[in-house]
Amino acid sequence: MGPVTSHASAADIAACRDLLRDGSRSFYAASFLLPQRFRDPAIALYAFCRIADDAIDCVEGDPVAQAAALTMLHKRLDRIYDGCPIDDPADRALADVVVNFAMPKRLLEALLEGFEWDAEGRRYEDLSGIYDYSARVAGTVGAMMATLMGARSAELVARACDLGVAMQLTNICRDVGEDARNGRLYLPRQWLREVGIDPDEWLKEPVFNEALASVVQRLLQAAEMLYQRSDAGIAGLPINCRAGINAARYLYSEIGRQVERHGLDSISRRAVVPPQRKLQLLAPILGKAILTSRYIAAPALEETRFLVDAVVAATPQLKRSPALGSGGSRVIWVLELFEQLEERERAVSMR
Repeated sequence: MGPVTSHASAADIAACRDLLRDGSRSFYAASFLLPQRFRDPAIALYAFCRIADDAIDCVEGDPVAQAAALTMLHKRLDRIYDGCPIDDPADRALADVVVNFAMPKRLLEALLEGFEWDAEGRRYEDLSGIYDYSARVAGTVGAMMATLMGARSAELVARACDLGVAMQLTNICRDVGEDARNGRLYLPRQWLREVGIDPDEWLKEPVFNEALASVVQRLLQAAEMLYQRSDAGIAGLPINCRAGINAARYLYSEIGRQVERHGLDSISRRAVVPPQRKLQLLAPILGKAILTSRYIAAPALEETRFLVDAVVAATPQLKRSPALGSGGSRVIWVLELFEQLEERERAVSMR
């Protein structure tokens, strides 16, 4: 499929790439595993998501400013979908993605909705509530990537949403202590009460104990189930897209394994996958990219069904794109890129 319209210049795409190089290094590196025709649109999507996230974070603790930031983001999104983006590289780049890939507006609206839930301090009582939140802040990204790659059947979009939700559950388990110190709690409150922890009292003085460990383990198990379901979706992607998405899947699930190696204590420390372990995981990515479809027919999570429906409803507008090329050389390149990024981080930390 050739481009239908173009608002963005090569300089705009370069600006989006620079934004992610500085603020989303893992995605930036993994993006080099994607074919060119998907790489730049994916970078445009992530750049807008990064800008939106930063716009809310920079006024954290100020409800009035956060509300104003959300209003501004919705207006930017409206202009993008009206075909008249503001004078910003990310907005122009996303405007092209919207038209050229029939990207449903509901996906990006749901992402902003998740940011709004953060701003208002929404409480999550059970796993369904956590899924609702994760569907918005991460399942949306999975749905957008599936849409981008032409994997637009209900089954494949459902699996892409599974992957996004699984990654968010991993984030939650890794960041329990950091979130708590910022007054936030994303573990299911009902689960905490079941093991004798009063959520509100615990937030006043976050401490690690075996009861908390059992809740973190339970959420990691929910994430693992979704990672396994997502494998069927990765198997349904164009073959030259599988390595990039598979890299993200295994690197994120490894964060959960690292939390377990730390005894499930994500209060006193934050789990980080060591550089050498990243390389060990990425090296056999091609071998893991041809996957079974065991879970392909599993129903979507109820909490992500609205995302699946939005993509399926928009699908008739799009002609399917053929898969191109091979991913072998990209695996070698991304390994080298990860090494360079790690070396840069070490150099900065030694200054």
